[in-house]
This record gives sequence, structure tokens and C-alpha cells, in this order.
Amino acid sequence: MKSFAKFLSLVAVSAVVGAGAGYWASREAANQSSVPGANAPGAKAPVSLASYSGQTSSQGIAPVDFTQAAERSVEAVVHVKTKYYRQQQYVDPFYQFFFGRPQQSQQPSAMASGSGVILSNDGYIVTNNHVIEDANEIEVVLNDKRTFTAKLIGTDPNTDLALLKIEATALPTIEIGNSDDLRVGEWVLAVGNPFNLTSTVTAGIVSAKARSINILNSDMKIESFIQTDAAVNPGNSGGALVNTQGQLVGINTAIASQTGSYAGYAFAIPTAIMQKVVADLRQFGTVQRALLGIRMLDITQQVKDQLSLESMEGVYVGEVISGSAADKAGMKAGDVIVQVDGRPINASSQLQEQIGRKNPGDQITILVRRGQRSLTLQVTLTAL
Repeated sequence: MKSFAKFLSLVAVSAVVGAGAGYWASREAANQSSVPGANAPGAKAPVSLASYSGQTSSQGIAPVDFTQAAERSVEAVVHVKTKYYRQQQYVDPFYQFFFGRPQQSQQPSAMASGSGVILSNDGYIVTNNHVIEDANEIEVVLNDKRTFTAKLIGTDPNTDLALLKIEATALPTIEIGNSDDLRVGEWVLAVGNPFNLTSTVTAGIVSAKARSINILNSDMKIESFIQTDAAVNPGNSGGALVNTQGQLVGINTAIASQTGSYAGYAFAIPTAIMQKVVADLRQFGTVQRALLGIRMLDITQQVKDQLSLESMEGVYVGEVISGSAADKAGMKAGDVIVQVDGRPINASSQLQEQIGRKNPGDQITILVRRGQRSLTLQVTLTAL
């Protein structure tokens, strides 16, 4: 591969036949107690039994227990199976003589699979757009092995999300958490169906937030991924990323890998984006996208030096589209956006995420730096 971008691949949704079982890599933290006088002459080294007592360490750090989080989430994660058909032509001279065209037949050409998350007990399920894109049939298999034919409610290629509906009641659901509250280094679980191994749970930490990996092929793409090192593989797409309380904080979507399989870099769509997209798809069948109306640039050391900026904080406004929401609010080219609704902005992906949560007509407060001054602008977002 010539560039890192080529290593980025959407988590494959095709079913893998004959895949071997994966492995679970357990992580344990070894605690050492500080004993007064342990370093004094003649003092014996502190010795403790290797058994687990269930108590917190002397530093007050409790061992992490994933069992409750797994129990609360695994029932709400489903297996999404898709079928794709293609037109096959063959020449029947009699058919062509009477009808003037080759005879066509529709044959199943491929089957694939991914994951999904039940959001409501009446059957609404979120998954990735790339899991079901162009599928002729969509089948959902619950954790209890019940099978349903799913209806596609709507898709949003800009965020790679899709909403499905199955006809069922009293389904298990998962509590939706606040992805904004996630902290780098926090434990998370990935729940899905990698390699057709149903109801698989893996653990890792949040490696980064608001990560843009330039993977979505869309003009209005919104990439502000949660990066994690939880093992995510083909088939995990559309599955749940949950915190240690068992709350949904992301939808597993992509991996960065040279091989197409897990290499330690997985990416999930935060629930802060997912909730807006799902609400719009459920109500309108399409996403009501709000626009700010600028062309922006991340501030690197090179950009800072070339434009003589005071710091690398914020996002540089390269152009303000005439008549846009930003233009009407008084924003100008050369401004640096440093906050949106009180939230610090240090990357274009963060700005995209904040605007992507909003609806047309919503008013937001933007703090910009213009030369030596700081200005607060009230911006009413417009429709796409």
C-alpha cells in the first residue's frame, strides 16, 4: 500500500465460511501495597496471596468488571444478514424470436452479514449503511435465534448509518449513553458478530475522539469517530460500542488495517451523531441536514506560520459562502472558530460533529477569534 488511507477499510460485512474461533485476550492489573518500613534494614518484602479478594487496591482503583455491561448489551445486538441478486442473461432463440430480447433470470449472487442494535422494543434497529447498501433482502436474527425480515426505513451515507424495522414487540433494548462523556483511556466493549460468531464481546479502551479517517465517500460526509482498540473484525459493522455501565456510546463502523482484519485500530460513530440521524430517519425517512456555509481548514504548524496566526487553537475559516448562515451571522474569511455552544473546537471533525447534530433553523453560538479580538456570533443554521 502506498498510503495510510489505502489501509483504511470499512469493516467487511460478508460472511466468512470456515472461519476459526477467535481468542480472548484478558487484561489484569497487578496491584502492589505500600507497607510502612518495608525498605528498612532487615524488613521483609511484602507478600500477598495471588487470589482476588474483591476489594479495591490501596490506591482506591477498583478492578473493572465487564460482566454486567455485557449482559445488558448482548441481547440488544442482532445479526443482520443480506442477500443480493443480479440479472443473468441467456439466449433462447425462440424467446428472442417472439419477444426480441434475451431472456433474463434473477439469481441470488451473494450473501453478506453484519450487526445491528435494537433501539426500541417495537423493532427499530440501527446499523451501518454499508451493511445493507443495495441489498435485495434483509434478515435480522435476534440473540434468542428468532428470525425476522426487516424493512429499510432510511439511510444516511453521510454518516454511514441506516435504520431498519422488524415487526415484533417486547424486544430487548439498550440504554443510550452520552458519547460526549467518554474519556480517552476509558474502557469500552464492542458487541457484534465477527466472522459469523454471534454475540461476541471484546474489550478495549477509547484511544481517541473526534477522529476523521477520510473513509466515507460522500460530499457531505460527517466523520468524527470514536477510536478504540477493542477487537473489531468483519461482521462487527453496525454493532454496539458500550461503556462499562452497559450504555450504548457508539456504532462500530470501520477498522484501519493492512490485512482487512483487526490490527488495533477500530472506529465507531458516536451516539451524539447517531441519535439525530435515527430520529430524522424515523420521522422523515431522510436526514434533515443543517449547514453553516463555510470552507474550513485545520490549523497545523505550517498553516499557523503561513497565516501568521497566534495559536493552533480552533479551525480556520478559509471562505464564507455568500448568503449562508455563517455569512448572515457576520462570519468572515480569516476568522478562527474556537467554540460552538461553549464546546472547544480544535479540529474540523469536531465542528462537523457539532453542526451535524443540529436541525435547520436551530440557533447556535459560535466564538471566533478575529485578529486580536474574540467575537460571539449567533448563527441560525440553514437547510441543505
